[in-house]
Amino acid sequence: MVRLDENEISFPDPELYDGHKGIIAFGGDLSIERIWLGYQLGIFPWYNPGEEILWWCPDPRFVLFPKELKVSKSMRKILNKNFFTITENQNFREVIKNCQQTRRKGQDSTWLSNELMDVFVKLHEYGLAKSIEVWKDDELVGGLYGIQIGKVFCGESMFAKVSNASKAGFIYFVENNKNKIEIIDCQSYTEHLESLGAKMIPKKEFLTILKKNNELR
Repeated sequence: MVRLDENEISFPDPELYDGHKGIIAFGGDLSIERIWLGYQLGIFPWYNPGEEILWWCPDPRFVLFPKELKVSKSMRKILNKNFFTITENQNFREVIKNCQQTRRKGQDSTWLSNELMDVFVKLHEYGLAKSIEVWKDDELVGGLYGIQIGKVFCGESMFAKVSNASKAGFIYFVENNKNKIEIIDCQSYTEHLESLGAKMIPKKEFLTILKKNNELR
């Protein structure tokens, strides 16, 4: 692993450096400039608050191509009946706050520190991050957020307070942005997203798509 210099905004080239179990580098800081550069290179922060910042670019990469989205009959019925009201970029701060507070299976604490939350909120204010909100009876019951780089959407986290809320938001997002998005980066494997059509692809393939979108922006 490479230790990053806090005074220099740079990363090792993820195409040339495999790292250790997907970890490309450690250290550095959580400045907006460094976070944004990292995502443009396919590198994202993932660490426990209070510990050293770890920067990841796993191989293989867990992604979803919008045309390969799988929607079950039961979910299609829920969507067709408008059980939820779904919006975009209406309450980014509350979505990320709920993602932070949601406890995941096998995790005692959240990876999403207050400092990292503040960075993502700033990226949203700059138009670089977006959220999907899922409402039921005017209550926020689910949602997701991520960073947009050209036609690549880097999904960060999602939450659900009632059954199928996050899944409904994700399906809505994919179906309503399929002409604007070439690939969704899901980062790490989950059964939840695999059931919706996400799959593993080689890191090199993902980085090639990402690089093309960076050049087209």
